[in-house]
Amino acid sequence: MYVVYVASERVLVLPDTSMVLRREEKVMRRASRLFQIVQFMQGRRLTKADQLAEEFGVSVRTIYRDIQALMDSGIPIKGEAGVGYQLPQHFTLPPLTFDHEELEALLLGIEMARSWGGPDVAEAASAVLRKISTVLPETLQPRLTHSVMYVPSFMVPASYKEYLPVMRSAIRERNILAISYQRRDGEESVRKVRPLALYYWGASWCLAAWCDLRGDFRHFRLDRIQSLTVTQEIFLEEDEKSLDTFHRKLQEEIKRSPWKRGDKEENQHAS
Repeated sequence: MYVVYVASERVLVLPDTSMVLRREEKVMRRASRLFQIVQFMQGRRLTKADQLAEEFGVSVRTIYRDIQALMDSGIPIKGEAGVGYQLPQHFTLPPLTFDHEELEALLLGIEMARSWGGPDVAEAASAVLRKISTVLPETLQPRLTHSVMYVPSFMVPASYKEYLPVMRSAIRERNILAISYQRRDGEESVRKVRPLALYYWGASWCLAAWCDLRGDFRHFRLDRIQSLTVTQEIFLEEDEKSLDTFHRKLQEEIKRSPWKRGDKEENQHAS
């Protein structure tokens, strides 16, 4: 839910801060499309640009640019605009290969993302696994379903599934969050925070943020957030309140007094 927050201090109206992110996502989508174009053309005698445009939901002109990009990268596509394109009969993309440890690490990461990453990340992780499965050599296929490392999801708090997608979006868009938070001692407070990053500690997710109430950086455990509202107030990047400064201060604190397990748990909680 989005609400209009009227702050006592001036709110600046800024250009869309997600412009860079959308540009990066566009590049990623094109890379995926180029790969799929090659797959689509394999085994076909002739593929016309309008076929590809309809298949991938883009313009014919975009397909012309994609084909040229593939040819420039060394893919042996023959043909021309207005006639059609084809690949050599026995052309295949090089198979994706991993050794045992690499594949195990990859599968473990996917399992963790699916169990603890929230619904959107889980869906993306499953999509990654499907893509890997389509290009993995047949000799390695059994390893996709015979991993010896598992990440159960039955212990994941329901709040994670609700809050993680919202917080990731707020971090990208720089939306200030209004949260109701309960400390470990039971005390509740309402905070306005600048969300900076999400950290997984092995047993819980925490939001690292600049807390206006305390005038300092704080960690907020997601399972102790009682309610969450994404405001339409956008915060500016300020060096003293940035993620880089947070990391720098954290490293300085660790050097002064190395954390033990109990200390790390204590520092996860907002005060």
